[in-house]
Amino acid sequence: MTTSFSESNQVAQEASASTVWGLDAMQLHERFWASRGIQVVRPGDRGGLVKEAELFLLTDARSLSIFRMTQLLDTLNWLKPQVLFVRLHGALDQGYSERVIADDQDRFVRFERVYSAADWRLGRVALTKSRDLAQVWKASGDAKSGWRTLRHRVNSSQRTTLSVAGAVYDREQPEQVSEFIRELVSVWKRPDATIRRAKRLGGEAWGDRDTQRPEDVRLIGPVWVGTGRSLEVDHAVVGPAVLWDVPEERPYSEPIQWNRVESQDVVVGPVHPQDLSRLQRGLRRGFDIAFSLFALGITLPVAPFIAFAIWKEDGSPIFFAHERETVGGRNFPCLKFRTMRKDAEDIKAKLMEENQADGPQFFIENDPRISKVGKVLRKTNLDELPQFLNVLVGHMAIVGPRPSPYKENQFCPPWREARLSVRPGVTGLWQVKRSRNAGEDFQEWIRYDIEYVENRTWRMDFYIIWWTLMACFGIKQGGGGETEPSEVVSAKEEVSSEATAPDAVKT
Repeated sequence: MTTSFSESNQVAQEASASTVWGLDAMQLHERFWASRGIQVVRPGDRGGLVKEAELFLLTDARSLSIFRMTQLLDTLNWLKPQVLFVRLHGALDQGYSERVIADDQDRFVRFERVYSAADWRLGRVALTKSRDLAQVWKASGDAKSGWRTLRHRVNSSQRTTLSVAGAVYDREQPEQVSEFIRELVSVWKRPDATIRRAKRLGGEAWGDRDTQRPEDVRLIGPVWVGTGRSLEVDHAVVGPAVLWDVPEERPYSEPIQWNRVESQDVVVGPVHPQDLSRLQRGLRRGFDIAFSLFALGITLPVAPFIAFAIWKEDGSPIFFAHERETVGGRNFPCLKFRTMRKDAEDIKAKLMEENQADGPQFFIENDPRISKVGKVLRKTNLDELPQFLNVLVGHMAIVGPRPSPYKENQFCPPWREARLSVRPGVTGLWQVKRSRNAGEDFQEWIRYDIEYVENRTWRMDFYIIWWTLMACFGIKQGGGGETEPSEVVSAKEEVSSEATAPDAVKT
């Protein structure tokens, strides 16, 4: 069935002016990318840069873009450019769209080509981890001057250009806004990641949290039902489709809660944690307690000397307690001897562009934030001794996934659910088997955590404990990945500096 010019124009104007769940097209675009851990930055933006963003998407003031991140993440992780320029090629590269013109009887007359007034040379974006470059882009008067400034500030060896499949829509063209919304509904499978009002109605259908779906209503394919919309019995809605908010009931546009965003770019299949009997769990708990008492007993004499060395070099606090998650997502203070300087947070802000981690952590070799005493403690793993107290009270186990804070656990929900089904460990499979290959560390972290959770046995536990002890003496694992003694337990520091954490334990 053809659509007349007036009808199609009416639909486009509606898409341009309407909202769903209180959000217009521009706001939906920002939340789509926020669900990937990416903040959209435009020239002249008034808002600030959020500290929780993993990447910044630099784009012009009019563009609404959709593209896959897989190839781009590989490039960012392997080449580590300061800025990655992305050219998007797709149906809109030619700078026009086509629509059907029909007569009053709805009979086909011709196709009409509609050209956009936008400068389609700007059908491109850029990605960067640098807050400084994102700030420079935000301060630019327009995209043209922004691109020029980026090329001037970043030398050719520190920037990369890629061309990937995608689409850029002009928010000032109602027809393109309508196409953008249809595409967004098709590709965004979990709008609830950044839209608190979104509630799954079944299948690929999403509605407002107050939406009631009658049993006889059929929602086929991706469908978004706006606030105040009622679904009538015996009706069917075929997607991709959006039922806009009722204007009189349009809700307030809530800000993005970045600390609750679940990144959606790391894909992991179904995970099946091993189910242990009550007896097996009891034996493991007994072993953890006995091992911890033994370890604390033989290392207790050195604790006063460690405390004095830390205090002598950098004062108090002696201990560092960072908030981590244990079974079921419960928080606990993970204890360590402090190994970083008090001004570590200020130093870290200047080192973000040198981050060598390929996941949600921060890590660089020869980290200047680490104190002289801290280097010795890390090399001998003595900084981890207080964690045996965490084991005694039941927060941790001797062997298990590395204890991680809430933010890191959100990076991959299936991995999170697997690792939070068991107690985190003082050591684990990832710590003794990681290869240290560039760009693979985070993927290995996921793989070895899941492998342990699905296949843990006493034999595996003793294997991990043995090679952890060998690594403490500088002996590398034969026939597998090597371990680095200074990083057997916690290979990469948390995003929050241990020197300024609010829950640091002072002595």
